[in-house]
Amino acid sequence: MSADAADVHDLPGGFGRIRDCRHGRMIFNPNDVYVGRSLDVYGEYSEAEANFLRFLVRAGDTVVEAGSNIGALTVVLARAASPTGWVIAYEPQRIAFQMLCTNIMLGGYANVEARPAGVGAAPGIIAVPQLDPTRPNNFGGLGLDTAGQDGLPVPVETIDGLNLPHCRLIKADVEGMESAVLAGAAETIARCRPFLYLENDRRDRSPALIRQVWSLGYRLWWHLPVYFNPNNFRGCAENLFPGEGAFNVFCAPRELDISVSSQEITSEESWPAS
Repeated sequence: MSADAADVHDLPGGFGRIRDCRHGRMIFNPNDVYVGRSLDVYGEYSEAEANFLRFLVRAGDTVVEAGSNIGALTVVLARAASPTGWVIAYEPQRIAFQMLCTNIMLGGYANVEARPAGVGAAPGIIAVPQLDPTRPNNFGGLGLDTAGQDGLPVPVETIDGLNLPHCRLIKADVEGMESAVLAGAAETIARCRPFLYLENDRRDRSPALIRQVWSLGYRLWWHLPVYFNPNNFRGCAENLFPGEGAFNVFCAPRELDISVSSQEITSEESWPAS
């Protein structure tokens, strides 16, 4: 896209840009090679995933999102749950969290509680590395399991610690730490029976995650949204992410009689065909 487009507003520092996007005006880091680049070029991020989330969430629902990044999908959840629903959005990276809060305000959402914390199996503290925002990087790809001692101390919370009276959906995109998120949400899952929407892109960890979800009394289906939407907001025909997309699983309580038009996971060794 042309850098002098009328809706482009670059902020001081070289890592903040504001543009009109499909789901409202948004701030993002143009140096981010996935989320930021998608919002810049396409005006949206993973729209196939956004459509699926809109299908799951209804007005009045409570949603917990672990790993919100800058809120590209948080605003979708907030709009779907409006006006009486509630979204609790967790993001442990400092700059991403600040952009998350800005995007919530730019969208005018009063129904989002943003928390500058990670989500895990038990409360604690973890040091989160401070990535240079002025250099190209996949900022959403930083996992708490790779965090070292030289980062910024950030609290880790559990979903059970929220003591939610009801919950429609738990969404977790936490770079391989989805199992820990579920462990810290066991009571909430048993009580509220929410849908689960989890990233599952690490083949070596997938069997354990599948077994864990089964043990909670859930069925699982693969959901594989691609990043490129040919009908994107800016009408850009170039696919910057050929063959790339998310490896997610949708999980529903076994007691629900539902049909999903996707591959059900019936083996812990299940993996999507390439």
